[in-house]
Amino acid sequence: MSDTLSREERPARFRWLPPGLRPPPGPNNDVMIWRQEKIFLLVGVAALFAGFDMNIYGLAVPQIQAGLHIPENQIAPTVSIFRMAAFVALFIAASADLVGRRKLLLFTIFGQALFTFATAFAANYEQFVAAQLATRIFGYSEEMLCFVVIAEEMAAGARGWANGTLGALSYLGAGFASLAFLSINVIPFGWRALYVIGALPLFLVAWLRRNLPETSHFAAQEKVESTRSKWTETLSLLSEMLREHPRLLATIFIMAAAFGFGIAPASVLSAAYLQNVLHYSPLDVNLVFIPGGLIGLALTVRAGHLSDRLGRKALTIGVVGLGGAAFGVFYSGIGGWLVPPVWALAFFGFLCGDALVSGYAIEIMPTRYRATVSGLRYLVNIGAGAFSLLLEGRLYDHFHAHGPAVQLLLCSMPIAMLAMLFLPEPAGKKLEDISA
Repeated sequence: MSDTLSREERPARFRWLPPGLRPPPGPNNDVMIWRQEKIFLLVGVAALFAGFDMNIYGLAVPQIQAGLHIPENQIAPTVSIFRMAAFVALFIAASADLVGRRKLLLFTIFGQALFTFATAFAANYEQFVAAQLATRIFGYSEEMLCFVVIAEEMAAGARGWANGTLGALSYLGAGFASLAFLSINVIPFGWRALYVIGALPLFLVAWLRRNLPETSHFAAQEKVESTRSKWTETLSLLSEMLREHPRLLATIFIMAAAFGFGIAPASVLSAAYLQNVLHYSPLDVNLVFIPGGLIGLALTVRAGHLSDRLGRKALTIGVVGLGGAAFGVFYSGIGGWLVPPVWALAFFGFLCGDALVSGYAIEIMPTRYRATVSGLRYLVNIGAGAFSLLLEGRLYDHFHAHGPAVQLLLCSMPIAMLAMLFLPEPAGKKLEDISA
C-alpha cells in the first residue's frame, strides 16, 4: 500500500507534452503529482478523440448527404436536431452531483464510443440522426463532466492551465479529423470508416478509465451525506442551489449567454465568409485555418497558465475582449495579408475564452452543485448561440451581408466581460475557500 501511495504522490512529469506547454510549479512552488497527471490524461485523451468524432459530420456533409440521400433542405435542420442533445445531456451531467463523477464518466465515454461506432452502420437518414443524437448526448455530458473533474482534482495553481489545455486537446482532435478527411475518397467505405476510426480509441479510453478514481472532493462530500436518500437529494438539489446562490448563478448564466450569443455566429460562419465574401478556395481556407489554429492552440495553453499567475478574471476578460474585437475586424471586409493573423487572434479568443469561461463557472461553485451548474451553463451557452444563429439569418436579410450581421451580434461580448467583474477570483485558491 505504501508503494502505491508513493507512486500516486510522486511528482508529475507530463513528458507527453512539449516542454513549453507543461504545467510549471505553482505560486508556492507546489508541483502536480502523478495522480493528477493520470486523471488529466484519462480526461484529456477522451476530449481529444471526442473532438475528432464531433467534427466528422461538418467535414463530410457532401459525402454523407450523397450516401444517405439527404435532401439539401435537411442539412441545416439536422444540425439543430444535434444541438437538442444538450437538453438531455444536462440531466445526465447533473446526476454526477448525486452518484459521483467516476460512474458518470465511465457511462458517458462508453455511450459515446458505442453510438459513434453505430453511426458507421446507419442504413438511412433516420438511423444516422438517431445514432448521432445519442452520440452527442453522451459527448456533451462528457464535456461538462470533464471540466468538473479538472476543477476538483488539479492543483490550485494549475486549474487555469488545465482548462486551457483541455480545450486545446478537444480542438486538436478536430484538426486530426481534418487530416483524416483528406483520405475520404481513398479509404474503404469512405465517411463510414471515419466514424469507426474515431470510435475505436474511445473504447480503449473507456477500458483504461476503470482505474479512474473518484474525485477527492466528491468522495469527502459523499461520506458526510451518505445517510441522505438520493431521492431526497434529487428533489432538493435545485431548490437549495437557487436559494443559496441566486446572484452568483444569475451572473454565471449572464456571462455564458452573452459569450455564446456573440461568439457562435462569428465562429460558425468564418469558413463560409472566407469563401463566399473574400473568394478563398478550400485550399486557401485550410492554409489560413491550420497554421492559425495551431497558433491558437499553443496560445490557449499559455494563457491558461498565465491565468493561474495573473488572475483568472483579468485573463478571461482580456481574452474574451480580444476574441470579440478580432472577429469584428475579421468580418469588416479586410483582405490580403491581414486575414490570417486576424483570424488566428479571433480563433484564440474563441477557443481560450470558451475554455476559461467553462472552467470559471465550475470553480466558484460548491462541490455538491458543480456538475449541475456545469450542465446548466453549457445549456445556456449553446441555447444562446442557437438563438443568435437564427437571428443572424434575419439580420442577413436586412443587411444583405453576413459581415455587419455578425458584427452587430458581437455587441453582446462586453456584457459577458462586465458580468465577470462581479464574480469571485478563483486563481490560486482552494475550491473550499472560493465557495466559502
